Amino acid sequence: MQDFLWATAASGGSSLDTWSLIKKASPTVQVVMLLLAAMSIVTWYIIGYKYLYVRRAARETDQFIESFWRSRDIEQIYKHAQALRRSPVSAMFLAGYTELAKLTQGGNQGGAPRDGDLDNIVRALRRAQGSETTKLEGMVSFLATTGSAAPFIGLFGTVWGIMNSFREIGAMKSATIAVVAPGIAEALIATAIGLVAAIPAVMAYNYFVRRIRVQVSEMETFEQDYLNIIRRHFLK
Repeated sequence: MQDFLWATAASGGSSLDTWSLIKKASPTVQVVMLLLAAMSIVTWYIIGYKYLYVRRAARETDQFIESFWRSRDIEQIYKHAQALRRSPVSAMFLAGYTELAKLTQGGNQGGAPRDGDLDNIVRALRRAQGSETTKLEGMVSFLATTGSAAPFIGLFGTVWGIMNSFREIGAMKSATIAVVAPGIAEALIATAIGLVAAIPAVMAYNYFVRRIRVQVSEMETFEQDYLNIIRRHFLK
């Protein structure tokens, strides 16, 4: 049966080779394929970049938290945090430390922050958390967009290719495989490219969302622990 299809297609002057179908596709279908290919390339770039970024952020966060609870010298913790720039938790510590230093170095006449000054530190921590969360989530939304939109874009190319096939059938007043096969084949290629772009994007999006949630949870836990330490050791 397969040999019959290829022979029939060849007799009609058409080739079912993938690249030939892409070259002979209608301009609309070619634009759809090009758009999907571009989305797929960007998706894989984001997957590689975000994987390295999130993995390094998680590793540096573990290093900082270990150092934070092991060391009793806040100045040493501060120096270590400066070296771990990818860790969202260390960024929160630096923001809280900077605000605490402002309060202890002249914010109050007594030289030490009072309980009412804790709100300033809380705001600094929340700003840092929001900023770090935005960095972690950067470009991930494109994966969600690709995962949801690419199949429909490919489906549009499929529908357009099938419409062209029916136009050719109507013009030639025949429905042989040689007439129908190329248009349907190019339509299915558009669908395939859409799925190739969408499936990795959806899987990567779910993976990164889970990893980012872990980091956000680490930041929320650290905020409470850090504020408790400040209440015990620095506030009047």
